[in-house]
Amino acid sequence: MRKLLPLSFILLCCFGVSAQDLQLALLKYNGGGDWYANPTALPNLARFCNEQLGLGLQEDYATVEVGSAALFSHAFVHLTGHGNVVFSEAEAENLRNYLVGGGFLHIDDNYGIDPFIRPAMKQVFPELEFVELPFDYPIYDQQYKMEAGLPKIHEHDGKPAQGFGLIYKGRLVCFYSYETDLGDGWEDQAVHNDTPAMRLQALQMGANLVQYAYTQGG
Repeated sequence: MRKLLPLSFILLCCFGVSAQDLQLALLKYNGGGDWYANPTALPNLARFCNEQLGLGLQEDYATVEVGSAALFSHAFVHLTGHGNVVFSEAEAENLRNYLVGGGFLHIDDNYGIDPFIRPAMKQVFPELEFVELPFDYPIYDQQYKMEAGLPKIHEHDGKPAQGFGLIYKGRLVCFYSYETDLGDGWEDQAVHNDTPAMRLQALQMGANLVQYAYTQGG
């Protein structure tokens, strides 16, 4: 486990991150997919990050629309759901500007989002393809060393968990967790009845994502 300096100090003093930035955000999109799934996930992840990373995250998350200027006030944005995802041309451009400008998007397959999110993100980055990240990629070696990559939280189609990325000019701007359902693992234990060990793995990977987003890999 990596020894950290207090991240709240680093972020506020060195990266110019404001108090509003220290709030995880959930992306609201059109198309009919349940963008609002897993309502207890981000508060639990924020609490875990505060305890383990020394962050001063607000436990209440922000809800931001894809085309909104509010998107640019958050260093970490989470997108989840089971169904359709539709971006207008203006929304795709706004999301691209956010990511190119230093933002970070985590997409979590809550089962069934894959055929919709890939064409949606192709609108955002027509020139990029999702690439599977090797297990030695820095996102798996932040506060927690995930030597086997993503933990497998839920069964879904029985495929192995995979972590895909969009890399723009050498920087990982979007991480897509597929066939695992990290967000379900972040939720209150009573929601999915996951084991404590499984929930801990999900939260540890989530903490790595947040740390990576705020420090761009450290």
